[in-house]
Amino acid sequence: VCKWQILQRPKACSYRRFLLFRPKQAGNTSNPDGSNVTMINIDQILGLNTLGISLVRIDYAPYGVNPPHTHPRGSEILLVVEGALYVGFVMANPNNRLFTKILNPGDVFVFPFGLIHFQFNIGKTAAVAFAGLSSQNAGVITIANAVFGSNPPINPDVLAKAFQLNKNVVKYLQSRY
Repeated sequence: VCKWQILQRPKACSYRRFLLFRPKQAGNTSNPDGSNVTMINIDQILGLNTLGISLVRIDYAPYGVNPPHTHPRGSEILLVVEGALYVGFVMANPNNRLFTKILNPGDVFVFPFGLIHFQFNIGKTAAVAFAGLSSQNAGVITIANAVFGSNPPINPDVLAKAFQLNKNVVKYLQSRY
């Protein structure tokens, strides 16, 4: 609605649809992963509607990780602002080739659409990165959460066979998520 209003009646729209002050505030990294992702998408900035872009701020505690995940509806470009991150993504089957790099402040890395990727703070101090996504709602699927924390749970026999693990190990992992 506001997009049409900008074109037809620009005074009918407020700048508030296009502004958010929160990205400058650090997220709480006191969790098992030691990271916090602050989403900045259409839910926070209505002006992103139909633009096909969004942004996230990622805060990392020392040795914190943004665990392996994928975005089903977008690619990601990551800019490191503070700290040093070990980042990577895995290409699709059958080769499953891993691409990694250590990034420092000012470095940029691209994670292609739909591929599993991660970031790990290799420093003794906190790290901060911003990522642009090629969707107003790129979505996120955290691999371990999806596999071991599904609701209802995936049958442990399936996961034991798929990951070549003892069924008790699978049950333990499912209890963690």
